[in-house]
Amino acid sequence: MSQDVVFERPIAGRTLFGHPIGLANLFGVELWERFSFYGMVSILGYYLYYSVTDGGLGLPQSTAVGIVGAYGGLVYLSTVLGGWIADRLLGMERTVFYGGVVVMAGHIALALLPGLAGVGVGLVLVALGSGALKANASSLLGTLYPKDDARIDGGFTLFYLGINIGAFTGPLLTGLLQTHLGFHYGFGAAAIGMALGLTQYVVFRSNLGAHGREVPNPLPRKVIGPLAGAVAGLAVVVVIAWATELVTLDNLPDVTTGVIVVAATIYFVILLTSAKVEPIERSRVRAFIPLFIANAVFWSLFQQIFTVLSVYSDERMDWSIFGWTAPSNWISSVEPIWIIALSPLFALLWTRLGNRAPSTPRKFALGVVGMGAAFLLFVPLAGFEGKTVPALAVVVIMALFAISELLLSPIGLAVTTQLAPEAFRAQMMALYFFSVGIGTSMAGTLARFYDPDHEVAYFGITGLVAILVGMIVAGLTPWVSRYMAGVH
Repeated sequence: MSQDVVFERPIAGRTLFGHPIGLANLFGVELWERFSFYGMVSILGYYLYYSVTDGGLGLPQSTAVGIVGAYGGLVYLSTVLGGWIADRLLGMERTVFYGGVVVMAGHIALALLPGLAGVGVGLVLVALGSGALKANASSLLGTLYPKDDARIDGGFTLFYLGINIGAFTGPLLTGLLQTHLGFHYGFGAAAIGMALGLTQYVVFRSNLGAHGREVPNPLPRKVIGPLAGAVAGLAVVVVIAWATELVTLDNLPDVTTGVIVVAATIYFVILLTSAKVEPIERSRVRAFIPLFIANAVFWSLFQQIFTVLSVYSDERMDWSIFGWTAPSNWISSVEPIWIIALSPLFALLWTRLGNRAPSTPRKFALGVVGMGAAFLLFVPLAGFEGKTVPALAVVVIMALFAISELLLSPIGLAVTTQLAPEAFRAQMMALYFFSVGIGTSMAGTLARFYDPDHEVAYFGITGLVAILVGMIVAGLTPWVSRYMAGVH
């Protein structure tokens, strides 16, 4: 019999297209959460730097895009809090629900509260809620599959399809509302989207069974007091840093990047030294380190959709469609169109190939190289002057964004659940999102170097650096695979 034949163990319980039925519920709640998140963030930069007469707050453009990048980084930084709450207090399933409630409250604040006060309150709440929901929805999905099940990549790719349906539809609606009615109507639509997601999650909660309801590492009562004191002390430090202008709106992306790097380093030390981590699990954590770095580089380019490319769309692209001009924020919906089209094909490909598919580190290398190549494709467009870059040209470039993302992002979610030590499941997913957070805040930092008069240098250098990093990861593939200790 051919060695290429892969025997697959059936998944216990009800299934949907060969996957656990709980995938459908997590697919839906993540769809609506991403609808609200991307719908809001796609108009956030414009709200910050548009003039007051145009409905904005009139901040400098470089400050505005830096805030967007820093905010995205803070969202992913908060995943560690969400992971900790799940592991020590509530369990993953309940943390997903309460995270969604906080996200909805944040969007309501953005819709109703005026000025920078509304931005501050709203973004803090959305960041905290998204951190709780995002880390735990992905980890919860991982618990639905046996640890060595080859179909997990296909399941996460379908899950990723839900994320991108939300990412596609959110900016379309908020852009139209912002253009015709005002920014706050767009933020209100984001709140309604999250409310729909919460309703669906509650109605179909039983599909998740008992998965994620246990608290794997309960917090002892005796440490609650000292912990509360530490939280209060941290809040005081943040207030002092802001009051003394040690942290400002201008340096916020740099500070955010630094904080996440320090936090990630501490987490790696904890995972590599904890007595609760078995030797084989410690080996897998070591294998995760180069994947973590590659992931950060990838997202530092990809998340510029909401910083550099948001400005690029507004000032350089011709959005005329049969005499009608589309909203500039629709650039945020272009890449998800490709994801929606290609996700089923990638899910089928990984499921059919099973253990014959390229290894995870090789997929990561290809994803980072592809992202760098996509940035290089903007170089020839630097010859277009003014607002004349054809939207169709950028749509084509976004296809390479999507292929690169599918090679890396859903695979990263899946492999993180497989490499995670048992006692740190949700927190390991938070560590994965730290790498996304570093990349996202770096997208805000890099955005300040963008200049329409020097696009060849900007897109050329960033693209070539990413390609170099991808090639290094490819060279490290045998070492990473060996330390992954049986995880493909």
